[in-house]
Amino acid sequence: MIARQDTEVPETQQRAGLLRLVTDADTAAAVGTTGRQKILLAGETGGAVALVGALVAALIWSNAFPAAYEAAWRTQLSLGLGSGRLGLDLRTWIDSGLMSFFFLLVGLEARKELDLGELRERRRLLLPVGAGVVAMAVPVGIYLAVNHGGPAAHGWGIAMSTDSALALGVFSVMGRRLPPRVRAFLLTLFVVDDLVALLVIATFYSHHIRPLPLAVAAAAFAAVLAFGTVRLRRPGSLIVVLGVVMWSGLMASGVDPVVAGLAIGLVTSAYRPVRGDLERATGLVRLFREQPSPRRARSAATGLASTLSENARLQHRFRPWTTYAIIPLFALANAGITLDTGLLLGSVTAPVTIGVFLAYVVGKPFSVVVTTWAVERLSGGRLRPPVGWAAIAGSGALAGIGFTVSLLIANLAFAGRPLQEAKVGILAAVVASSALGWAVHRLTARLPRAARHHALLGEAPPLTDLPGRVDPALDHVRGPQDAPVTVVEYGDYECPYCSEADPITRDLLLSRPDVRYVWRHLPLSDIHPHARLAAEAAEAAAAQGTFWPMHSLLLRRQDRLEMSDLLGYAAELGLDVDKFRQDLNRRVHSGRVERDIDSADRSGVSGTPTFFFNGQRHQGGHDLAALTQAIDATREGTEHARTALPPMNLNLTVKSSLTG
Repeated sequence: MIARQDTEVPETQQRAGLLRLVTDADTAAAVGTTGRQKILLAGETGGAVALVGALVAALIWSNAFPAAYEAAWRTQLSLGLGSGRLGLDLRTWIDSGLMSFFFLLVGLEARKELDLGELRERRRLLLPVGAGVVAMAVPVGIYLAVNHGGPAAHGWGIAMSTDSALALGVFSVMGRRLPPRVRAFLLTLFVVDDLVALLVIATFYSHHIRPLPLAVAAAAFAAVLAFGTVRLRRPGSLIVVLGVVMWSGLMASGVDPVVAGLAIGLVTSAYRPVRGDLERATGLVRLFREQPSPRRARSAATGLASTLSENARLQHRFRPWTTYAIIPLFALANAGITLDTGLLLGSVTAPVTIGVFLAYVVGKPFSVVVTTWAVERLSGGRLRPPVGWAAIAGSGALAGIGFTVSLLIANLAFAGRPLQEAKVGILAAVVASSALGWAVHRLTARLPRAARHHALLGEAPPLTDLPGRVDPALDHVRGPQDAPVTVVEYGDYECPYCSEADPITRDLLLSRPDVRYVWRHLPLSDIHPHARLAAEAAEAAAAQGTFWPMHSLLLRRQDRLEMSDLLGYAAELGLDVDKFRQDLNRRVHSGRVERDIDSADRSGVSGTPTFFFNGQRHQGGHDLAALTQAIDATREGTEHARTALPPMNLNLTVKSSLTG
């Protein structure tokens, strides 16, 4: 008989481990907020560096060993199943195969903004979508004006689309402190570009269309739509199979199959984890902890993963590969140009190069700015841009960074010398548009603070994430009632991260007379068995006028929250202990705690601590510097709103999902 030897883990550590497992899911799925934005911008910066590095490597390789460069990408690779085989050269596998994952991410990011971000208010879509469409038509018109009547006119699609990966990378380098709303506006412009450009590829640059494979691709996409409305246990595997069928059908039909990636991304919905799902996942993890087995390990892993939307899971799975491998590989395979003197001198006067360069550097920013201005004027101000004029001008400049789709269409439209001239125009436009965007950013940064805020965010009020208003008669509020910044925290007295944040919030209140602070209860009872009782104890103390002293005691003594401990705290604070005990035994204040839990559910809060600053979510760190920066930005926005808009009773809030 073999004795069972377990390494015992203290209960508090077990609960902390469960807490991290569950709330990591909430963190991973959160969107449109500061903490996630920092991570995302860091990835975009690294991706831009990798892309530029691959571009430079392609230029060096193609000029040092031009024959070897072309021979490498013309290498034939075949895939087959039974008697059927698909043989393509290496460049085509990259352009039409791997690039499908890039467009999948573009679609996923756009859908996430539509479901959870700044664009969830559909009216805010009109301006960026309209500007995006016009910002494709005008550059095409410029290109055709330069190349009218000649054989190069067939390449008009080259002048249409922005490279969202490279443009967002440039934005991340020079716009780290810009509001998330600016990035959302940029993203909408880029997605419109990519969507229309892929439709153009499918319609005008596809040849010998075969109806039967196209019908198969359409049926696979219809199945994706159908299964998207059904709650499946493992939808990811099914979507992969349908995606492969859709891609294969498009490839066989003669339509560029990268369309499949964008289409699937756009129909993959995003949502935040629901507290009930997180609680069920916690139960599965606890069962595994009690009886470890492969079956329960799989069940726990599946339960945790199922709390996230398929959109979040796909982004997490494919973004690193796309950012650091697929896009740089595409640049390496397509950006190579043999830069001899004849090509460079000829490109200066070549209609293809001039048309592409002017379309991007002049046509894109002109279209974005003029269209936005015209729509606002024609609507009588009812359709305001979601950002200010500096952000619109900067977005227009960065929209002139065309690379990925431009090279795709150039390879479809041209060969030989015209293709080389088109690549020169594309690369020159990337450099010029990046410089123009940087100039707009630097000029904006030199403006006074109030003017800079107006130039970046305009007059459109921010969307609020926290329903309802703070009610001093019901909420626990400290700080000046007329403070311009209201900080609402959803917390749990047994959450270690709430305990870490408590002294920081106290320091802020002592040092900032412009802040009022509100605590709302969100006991995570599936992880913290004493949290609900502690919340009701705080309310029992509030009934005797000592909420905040009890609040501080509970957060400082999280490891001692049994009934006897709570009664001891009541005595320590000089409360009527008998009444305090009766309130807890009869659960007199259970309804008050439940009210806060209901408001958390309505706000999509499932982890603690979660902060709101004037109605908007903020998911940055909960250190003093991060919260101070959020307060400063919120106050600046509030002051701007008061001067820019008619007087109204605003109750704003920023969230920081500091899940713990």
